Amino acid sequence: MATPLEVLLVDNHLLVLSKPAGIPTVPDSSGDESLLDQAKAWVKQRYKKPGDVFLGVVQRLDRPVSGALVFARTSKAAARLSEALREHRAEKLYWAIAEGEPREPEGELVQWLWKDEEKNKVHVCGKAREGAREARTRWRVLAREAGRTLYEFRPASGRPHQLRVAAATLGTPLLGDLKYGAREPLADQSIALHARELGFEHPTSGDRVHCSAELPALGVWDLARRTLARP
Repeated sequence: MATPLEVLLVDNHLLVLSKPAGIPTVPDSSGDESLLDQAKAWVKQRYKKPGDVFLGVVQRLDRPVSGALVFARTSKAAARLSEALREHRAEKLYWAIAEGEPREPEGELVQWLWKDEEKNKVHVCGKAREGAREARTRWRVLAREAGRTLYEFRPASGRPHQLRVAAATLGTPLLGDLKYGAREPLADQSIALHARELGFEHPTSGDRVHCSAELPALGVWDLARRTLARP
């Protein structure tokens, strides 16, 4: 592993990590090592497991996105976590920094999204389009500074590129997100979108689990750090 895994929580059923920007959640056509590969190697070493390690993929973050992400360590946990995410019983909170400022301080976007698989790009379209899926995103402005906006996003659905498209729809593309209107890339090729908090019911104990991922070190996140530091 190039950098040590940042483990937020681990037990016999779960492994919650803070995903760095720049690596895929699961293996893809790039052939680059994925977070799943790294996580399996970590579990194998930590628990001295012989043979293959099982980790169930129940959620994903885009390659340029960072933040809290959970894997399941048992098939039972995988099934129950997948159901909780599908039924929107998990709480996902993202922070993002965007170019420009929206007209309103908060709101909810309800959109129908269609993904062009060939170009890996999502478009806002009408409900009638085949393959279109409804996306709901609650958002609010946490801070504004020097023509940039710090957002809090709470997606009520889990569509591909949902928050990236939401930001672009508000007229404020995410920093570094060239695919959806940003003017220039970020230094590390990430986009300024971070899965800040993740909450869900533990799949076996029923206890409420809450994990928070520290902000990336990149300087564009200084606005978020200043906001956190305010009394």
